[in-house]
Amino acid sequence: MDKSLFDVYLQEQEEAFNGWDFSRLTSLNRFNSSLLPWSYGGLAYAAMQQANAVLDMGTGGGEFFSRLHPYPPIAYATEGYEPNLTIARQRLRPLGVTVVFSQTDENIPIPSSHVDLILNQHDSYSVSELERLLQSGGTFLTQQVGGKDCSDLNKALGAQIDPLYSKWNLNLALAAFSNKPFHIQKTLEKIGVQRFYDVGAVIYYLKAIPWQIPDFSVEKYIRPLQQMHEHIQCKGYIDFIQHRFLIKARLL
Repeated sequence: MDKSLFDVYLQEQEEAFNGWDFSRLTSLNRFNSSLLPWSYGGLAYAAMQQANAVLDMGTGGGEFFSRLHPYPPIAYATEGYEPNLTIARQRLRPLGVTVVFSQTDENIPIPSSHVDLILNQHDSYSVSELERLLQSGGTFLTQQVGGKDCSDLNKALGAQIDPLYSKWNLNLALAAFSNKPFHIQKTLEKIGVQRFYDVGAVIYYLKAIPWQIPDFSVEKYIRPLQQMHEHIQCKGYIDFIQHRFLIKARLL
């Protein structure tokens, strides 16, 4: 094993991480994922052109939502992860977005029937709260991370897998709409691959999404990380499951 290179990757994780911007990895081609049979960004952009009031749920640091500017007359974003909240406000407030702190799926501090478009990329939600927030005829567009996503990464590190979240998929998500006044306009689901070209990218990824392995630290998982590094040095990369699904629904 190239110990010095492994040490370099470990030192990277000591740097502060803010937001959900993966350009540090993708710009150097250290991490790639399978192409999806849809473009969430394209669908969100098209929906924005017809909207008068929009809400972006779980905006992170506002990286994605800021790229959809200019916005309709009313624009909100929610974020419940405090390290990202300041970043989101700094990025989005100058663009006219009201950034709201919210850590729950219910009782989001936005008036009822106030928006006609809700965007949600990889954030949790309550169908009842969507119904409260949307105007009649309003649209909900979400891309979700399915429960199989990176489950094999957890296994490779010997980390626990959330038994409840592991069942999260398109069918389960659609069941929550079954007795609600929504018309499902579009659904898609895809199992693909996420490829990492060095163990530093794996560490960076797990820091960005701490809910994947809540107790993750380099110190705790040092031995399986070393084994993963050796595997990548030998093969050139390591693959893990990518699981995504999409729902577009209209409130009747």
